Amino acid sequence: MTATELTSDEPRFRLRIVPLIVTAALGYGVPIAGAYVAFYSIGLFHLGIEPGGNLGWLYMQHAGQLLVALLAIAALKYTFVPADYGLHWPREKTYIGPAILWGIFFGVLMTVVDYAPQIIAHTRPDIGFPLTPGNIWGWTFFEGVYVGPTEEIPFRALLVTYLAATMPGKLRMGRFNMNWAGIIVAVIFALLHATSFDTRNWPEALGQQFYAFALGVLYAYWLEKSKSVIAPIIGHNVSDVVEYLILFAWLGVFSF
Repeated sequence: MTATELTSDEPRFRLRIVPLIVTAALGYGVPIAGAYVAFYSIGLFHLGIEPGGNLGWLYMQHAGQLLVALLAIAALKYTFVPADYGLHWPREKTYIGPAILWGIFFGVLMTVVDYAPQIIAHTRPDIGFPLTPGNIWGWTFFEGVYVGPTEEIPFRALLVTYLAATMPGKLRMGRFNMNWAGIIVAVIFALLHATSFDTRNWPEALGQQFYAFALGVLYAYWLEKSKSVIAPIIGHNVSDVVEYLILFAWLGVFSF
């Protein structure tokens, strides 16, 4: 059997409106639903956390969106889309090594993109919070451990798996191939970072869109090839924590 014959059974990619609408609704709806879960949990348990952009709120909101995503995966898996959502150790090549290396690379790149004016002007970056031990350890844990599962399970395990199952088809460029679903979800993932246009100048904000899209494609590729969300989680954690560690070093946190 030739390579052409092997791939001839693959479904041709066709845009399908309903799966696209469902994916977009989940992409925007899961974080919003997570915020509602966090808001009501704060009130129910009298946690004393102010809803907004502070670290405590981010922990709660991300926990909420992870819970919503897991419930959505369970509902889909046992009803309309009984697919493998990758919530297990990789069953094939792990891609953990590439995830760590690419994570370091993008962590450095993100720092350059996000703080280019300060780098050029040789000024200190404003990271938006005081450098107390609680903030340093809280943000390091959030970016290095917490953010990976709480964003990759909703966006890659849930959205990419759902869309790949309901709108199959691959992009092929030479030896490279991956599901179109991962690329489409990467666009959604990048657009969710578009709020940076409200707080940053447009070159920095546009740069964030590009690296968020590139990372989204990488995460989806690792999910598809490893059949697991582990590599995307690790890559996400590494890239984010590397940027924060660079910033902490820049601000003299590690000076002795």
